[in-house]
Amino acid sequence: MERKNFLKSLMIGAVSTSVLVDACKKDSTTTTTSSTSTTTSGSSSSSGTCSVIETETEGPFPTKAPASYVRSDITGDRTGYKLTVKITINNSNNSCNALSGALVDIWHCDSAGNYSEYGGSGMQATNYTTVHFLRGRQTTDSNGLVTFTSIFPGWYSGRATHIHVHVYNSSGTSLKVTQIAFPEGSGTALAAVAGYTKGMTGYTYNASDNVFSDGYTLELATVTGNTTDGFVLSISMSVPA
Repeated sequence: MERKNFLKSLMIGAVSTSVLVDACKKDSTTTTTSSTSTTTSGSSSSSGTCSVIETETEGPFPTKAPASYVRSDITGDRTGYKLTVKITINNSNNSCNALSGALVDIWHCDSAGNYSEYGGSGMQATNYTTVHFLRGRQTTDSNGLVTFTSIFPGWYSGRATHIHVHVYNSSGTSLKVTQIAFPEGSGTALAAVAGYTKGMTGYTYNASDNVFSDGYTLELATVTGNTTDGFVLSISMSVPA
């Protein structure tokens, strides 16, 4: 083989290898000047100056009729440490300004790890198909804020403690399905609650969680308070509206 052809073949091989390595890399946040953004499960994207919160799965226990549960206190008959949930929604397509009039649904498990509206099956033995605790909808105010009164979620096998969120625009068009992660470690609310009566043996932490393990930077809330006075969870999330 002539020298110039040999060198050419080496260059082509190097380019092919580089493309293959890049294709195998984990998706990362991308900055764009476009007014639109694209999100994929477990990843976040940027639109203008805003980072759009990660998209996550809605299931397996989504609210069956969310419009029926417009309420700020979603506790129902569940007992546990009081948790005030404050979620601020920003519009990534409008310089991260507050998004007013958005519909925000949340739902999560009770202190024992059970969901309402489901049960009696292999995924959840306890049957709660006829009740609707720990589910609710609110409309964001002029500051993009919704506030819910609830209890600190428990946990169940394979998942870290979390809250599900589904954001719609005022017309009911889905803008984002995501989840809220809780800080971990000594001195955190998670450590103080300590899994209620279940304890923390067998608990799945964020890094090993099948939803959060590929990245949850924008989904991580701030949680303050204590078991006597209750806890306050705060998070801001940007969505493309």
